[in-house]
Amino acid sequence: MPIQIIAVGKQREGHHQLAQEYERRLSRFCKLSVIEVPDEKDPGTASDALVKRALEAEGKRILDRIKPQDVVVALCIEGQMMTSEALSQRVKTWHDQSLSVSFVIGGSLGLADEVIRRADLKMSLSRMTFPHQLARVMLLEQLYRSYKIISGERYHK
Repeated sequence: MPIQIIAVGKQREGHHQLAQEYERRLSRFCKLSVIEVPDEKDPGTASDALVKRALEAEGKRILDRIKPQDVVVALCIEGQMMTSEALSQRVKTWHDQSLSVSFVIGGSLGLADEVIRRADLKMSLSRMTFPHQLARVMLLEQLYRSYKIISGERYHK
């Protein structure tokens, strides 16, 4: 099953090595690609219109990377929280159906409305807010954990 993670912005050095480690571990279970799309400069306290324009630019870059047949999972605050076991069941279903899945992680501004509307599933990693670089590592770890659960291999709790 091909999985792609589309992430706004580049991974910073501290998180980069850990992300690479989980990417390496996942390579035995699935075909994984990580696509970084450029982020827009945060307009800070500027108008909502500038923030919206920045989100739309990032959203277009994201949507350009998604194929029409992809299952799209948007990581967002308003998304559904699930256990590792529940995520592993979804991954198994997608895997068994040979679906292509795109996980989308927004930047510091979040995700454009167009991206959220395109999502087949809105998923939240926590009620807490995390930097998007850390969210990528957390997602990779949970995908790895999912495949370990699916394959019946032991993985610490």
